[in-house]
Amino acid sequence: MTHAQLAHSTAISGFVDSLQEPRTPYISPKRLSQALGVKVANLAQLTGVHRNTLRNPSSERLQGRMREMVKVISAATELTGDVDKAIYWYRNEPIADYGHRTAADRVLQG
Repeated sequence: MTHAQLAHSTAISGFVDSLQEPRTPYISPKRLSQALGVKVANLAQLTGVHRNTLRNPSSERLQGRMREMVKVISAATELTGDVDKAIYWYRNEPIADYGHRTAADRVLQG
């Protein structure tokens, strides 16, 4: 593994680790919303779940949606080399092949 690949792997691993709900095997809605720069209530819209679902981090539907978000952001981090750039791309960059929708729009649509 090259130095650049190791740095990308470390960045992705650190990002994913920072999202863990303390003392659980789940992604924390609060921590993911902070990473995305949105309010927790807006995370419900981004994940396509009811806002009350965010109070139950073990919800399989919520965890599935958040895992998809993290997968896409992790893949984008591998390409950009920077988690912040990847998150910006995920939320804002229209993708021509998908009707100029963002990656966030595509994950929301399933």
